[in-house]
Order: sequence, then C-alpha cells, then structure tokens
Amino acid sequence: MKILVLNGPNLNMLGIREKHIYGTETYEDLQKQITSLCEKENIEVEMFQSNHEGALVDRIQAAYFDHTDAIVINPAAYTHTSVAILDALKAVNLPAVEIHLSAVEKREDFRQISYAGMACEKTITGKGFAGYTEAILYLKEKYGK
Repeated sequence: MKILVLNGPNLNMLGIREKHIYGTETYEDLQKQITSLCEKENIEVEMFQSNHEGALVDRIQAAYFDHTDAIVINPAAYTHTSVAILDALKAVNLPAVEIHLSAVEKREDFRQISYAGMACEKTITGKGFAGYTEAILYLKEKYGK
C-alpha cells in the first residue's frame, strides 16, 4: 500500500509555533514517527509539506498518476479557505483522511468549516501526532493490499 501524507502551511514550524496548542515536538519528529510506523506496517509512504496552496494541489493531482492508494492530509490553515484543495481531492477521488493536531472544533469560529474535509471520508482532530497513526492504520485496514 502507498500512502501520501500531506501537510499544509506552518506545519514545518512545529516545536516553534504556539507550543501551548501544538506542543514541542518538531516536524522532523513527526516525519520519524510516520516513517517508523509505515516501515513496521509495510506501507510505502511519501510525506510532503508546503506553505503554498498550488504546490499542495499539484501533489494531490500527482498522487493520481503515481498510483498512490490513499491520502492523509492536514491542510492546516487551508482547511478553512481552500476550495482548490477540495476540488483536487475530489478530482483524484482517492480515499482520504483529514487530520488536525488540535481540536479545531473547539477553536475560533472561522475554523469550524473544513473545505478539504468535504472530500475526506474521515476527520481526526485533537490527538496530536497520534492522529496521523490513527489515520494511516484506518486506511491500511480499509484499503490495504
């Protein structure tokens, strides 16, 4: 099984930004955790992070052509603004799980709408890095080869 893990803007700043919300673990720590899990579960994984909406759209579209089986996406701030990411997810029609480190449903009013989530079959919030593990294992169980 091949999974693409996409991370949106400012996730490269984990461990630096708003530690009271996102904790002290870094993006590199997240990458190591995901790599370790996927090696153990015999899952091919690619991780991609960008602060640019178009780069995320391009990578979603590329997933269709490189035979990716599923997507885990943390669109970060683009969650609440990007119809382009929603449309890209709908276009490729791959199984997708939306992930958020924090419990966005308990945060500011503007964070209550998720465009990307409209194209995802499941959303996991407020579990920190463990949410990625849950998403990957869910996709493996449901779509694994």
